[in-house]
Amino acid sequence: MMTNTKTHNHPYHLVDYSPWPLTGALGVLILMTGMIKWFHNFNYNLILIGYLIVILTMYQWWRDISREGMMQGKHTILVHKGLRWGMILFIVSEIFFFLSFFWAFFHSSLSPNIEIGASWPPMSIMPFNPFQIPLLNTIILITSGVSVTWAHHSLMESNFSQTTQGLMITIMLGIYFTFLQGLEYLEASFTIADSIYGSTFFMATGFHGLHVIIGTIFLTVCLIRHLNNHFSMNHHFGFEAAAWYWHFVDVVWLFLYITIYWWGTN
Repeated sequence: MMTNTKTHNHPYHLVDYSPWPLTGALGVLILMTGMIKWFHNFNYNLILIGYLIVILTMYQWWRDISREGMMQGKHTILVHKGLRWGMILFIVSEIFFFLSFFWAFFHSSLSPNIEIGASWPPMSIMPFNPFQIPLLNTIILITSGVSVTWAHHSLMESNFSQTTQGLMITIMLGIYFTFLQGLEYLEASFTIADSIYGSTFFMATGFHGLHVIIGTIFLTVCLIRHLNNHFSMNHHFGFEAAAWYWHFVDVVWLFLYITIYWWGTN
């Protein structure tokens, strides 16, 4: 007797067969190999192929997950709870990721070695003025946290026009932040190879900048989904996860600004 494998009597979500984990892994492998080739030979052909594969995989994987939750009804209450906990644990792992950079910074700054002049910042390092671009970027990110909260509350009240406005403002502020940080890097008087200060500074702020770019993409996908009526006042975890991620990025920047830009330059 044949049975229908598509039916089940439990609230859990058993994912369908998907090629996207494989293509994603291949894309990251090609991207990493392309980066190494770019570092050594200044040839970026392979890195562009890697970026293309990763972007296409992201698009198609997110498309499938959106269909599962919106059209196929596979995101039950229990699955929804699991997704929430998954996002919370992911953000916790990101907190510990940045904690390692703060640990390295404080370890080096509180007891500077003789090799860097027994002073912090090290001799010959001209740090950034914390009251110029860094302060502006702080204001930008705090404002973006307000706008994404406005968008979230508007969505919960079914005020879709204000949700659109809040999301667009947040995305523009994220792009503006990335532009200013890139400008700051271009004007830097030191590099990642300039002692432990340069290493910790560019690793911490660089990875935060990468997270801002990821969060901006995350919110852009949410804006596109919102304009296509994928969210409702009761069913919008995709947007909620993006808002959580963005608030995490905001809080990390506040710690970066206070410790590395302000305290670390005095």
